[in-house]
Amino acid sequence: MNIPLFHKEGELRNLFESQKHRIIREIEAYEKKLIDVKAEELTNYLIDKYSLQAPILHDEDKYIAREEEADVDVSGDPMRAVFDRSRPTYIKGISITIAVPFEGDPNLFYFSPSTFTYNPPRGDVVGQEIHLSYTKTEHNPDELNKEITRGINDIKKYLEWVNRDVGNFNSSLEPLIREAISKRKAKLQKDVDLVTRLGIPVKKRTGIPKTYTVPEIRKKARIAKPEPTEKLSKPEPILEMQEYENILDIIRQMAFVIEKSPKAFSTMEEEQLRDHFLVQLNGQYEGMATGETFNVSGKTDILIRYDGKNVFIAECKFWKGEKSLLEAIDQLLGYTSWRDTKTAILLFNRTKSFSSVLTKIPGTVKSHKCFQREVAITGETDFRYVFQQPQDPERELILTVLAFDVPSLEN
Repeated sequence: MNIPLFHKEGELRNLFESQKHRIIREIEAYEKKLIDVKAEELTNYLIDKYSLQAPILHDEDKYIAREEEADVDVSGDPMRAVFDRSRPTYIKGISITIAVPFEGDPNLFYFSPSTFTYNPPRGDVVGQEIHLSYTKTEHNPDELNKEITRGINDIKKYLEWVNRDVGNFNSSLEPLIREAISKRKAKLQKDVDLVTRLGIPVKKRTGIPKTYTVPEIRKKARIAKPEPTEKLSKPEPILEMQEYENILDIIRQMAFVIEKSPKAFSTMEEEQLRDHFLVQLNGQYEGMATGETFNVSGKTDILIRYDGKNVFIAECKFWKGEKSLLEAIDQLLGYTSWRDTKTAILLFNRTKSFSSVLTKIPGTVKSHKCFQREVAITGETDFRYVFQQPQDPERELILTVLAFDVPSLEN
């Protein structure tokens, strides 16, 4: 027997809130391995997992699922001569069940949308079908067809309202998930940083990421580290964004000196210009900045190391067109290992149209096969992008392109 649809389990908005709570609980259940999970892919996975699909009826494929003779109570029919209406009076009739296939989430037939009527359609959800049952004593196919059509149309009207609400819910998932992942990652990273900065040995446990933030490398203070034994894990250093920005600021300040003193630098080649940047960086990083250092598959122009590990890699190049910039990116990526996540290209311009160079940089960088997305950054001549590691598409690195005009005497 048909029951009221869009009613049994309450309101759709309650289902939506329940889904959101499940998402937050799942994200918060991730332990420290979440730090190394690619946020974009986890976001897409959770959107796919928790998005709802409003049912779509395929009434063009409806069919008769069952037909059988039935006993029909006509005691309530005023058009029939019934002597005692206080008790059932049965006559022979026919029961027909129409099956209407649908695609989508069958559970959504049990929840009330934000728009509704007080007389919802009736039916039974059976797998991926809605069953509409009719019991008749008269054999009038035209009337029965009209009743079936009305029943299907009533369900379709409700599904329009459900689809609207579900669409709004699905649209809300991406910002919700991104924010929750970001907060969870930030919290877990702070946990790792806190434990690392204590300088107290940590018993090695499965699943703890082997990363930590380089602590205050601008200062020469000694860092207390666990003694290397089989029972202790020695985390790999990474570079905080604040420290990354500090390195880039030192580079910018040196570049401004070059731009304002064209006579002093007009004849210098890449290697000589690089050495001036190294002098400034070593003034802050206690001799940890080196040039022409072997790393992975070649020699990188600028490399800052901490405790024997790379924390910053940069290449110095003169602008010679889009192709040369792409080659510089390939060269830089070839120097990076799995742990290298903070990189830069120092792009020197000696052409007469620096503005033209600046307009070509974004499109050129975005055409690279490892490009992922652009990141907003303050600075008319600064550009920042996220790339995937060529050796491991699951790992991301930051590439900042700093463009500088280095006038020659001829200009």
